[in-house]
Amino acid sequence: MTTLLAVPNVSEGRDAATIDAIGEALASSGGERPGVRLLDIHRDPDHNRSVYTLAGPPGALAPALLAGARAAVERIDLTAHAGVHPHVGALDVAPIVHLGPRARGAACAEALVLGDLLARDLGLPVLLYGALAQGRTRAELRRGGPQELARRLAAHELQPDFGPPRAHPTAGATLVAARPPLVAFNVTLSPPATLEQAKTVAALIREGGAEGIPGLRAIGLALASRGDRPQISMNVERPGETPLARIAGAIRRHAPVQAAELVGLAPAAAFDGFPGDLPIPGFDPARHLIERALAAPASD
Repeated sequence: MTTLLAVPNVSEGRDAATIDAIGEALASSGGERPGVRLLDIHRDPDHNRSVYTLAGPPGALAPALLAGARAAVERIDLTAHAGVHPHVGALDVAPIVHLGPRARGAACAEALVLGDLLARDLGLPVLLYGALAQGRTRAELRRGGPQELARRLAAHELQPDFGPPRAHPTAGATLVAARPPLVAFNVTLSPPATLEQAKTVAALIREGGAEGIPGLRAIGLALASRGDRPQISMNVERPGETPLARIAGAIRRHAPVQAAELVGLAPAAAFDGFPGDLPIPGFDPARHLIERALAAPASD
């Protein structure tokens, strides 16, 4: 049986009741649609963002995501949101992930069904990105934040792929894609590194920068909960070509590194050769490597 993943990101990483309610909505829908499993929840108060990872067969993930999206729309008000992560929606992104080329068609179909459900049932404008939108990126759609996206929709500079031609007043818009696995990976710098240094290193190593690591998206941020400690926040879009060890080495050439962080799950190959002296607090291979998480028996 084909298994797909879904990795919905919501714009709330501080309020435990909201994060848990969204998780419960996603998980409880699995009882109605056998085979859907909630594998992981990653919450971050500085980014003010939570990332959920679900697994399930085609036809089941889109309705499960709709249940989670409904809870997010009911509980998250973007007009009161504050966090360092770029975003445009309460349910900000909702990619469907295929684990091999044979499942790509199923993932594309599931993503299109999801876009239609979010628009029809919740009144959200849905914009596609990635392969379903001729390569349009999340960064293009998020540029300027939710207010700028709302303006572009209202001015008809952007047309949603599903839903109304205007932003939801409190939930913004949702970005949907079908894609292979990527790795969300953060590196926190040690003193005396600064935010400006984190931004400079991110610009150097990301795709298009002077050192241009293929498929790497990177920005520099400051973590208020950790005394404004600088962080390089990254998406590794082709982890099979670019192991995390290469990225860690590139950062270490330019700045002192304190620790790394994995957001959600990653393919095991991404950690090939990973340096043993770079800690990843909370990382559990049994839970956070895709192959092992999927092989584990479902909990009751």
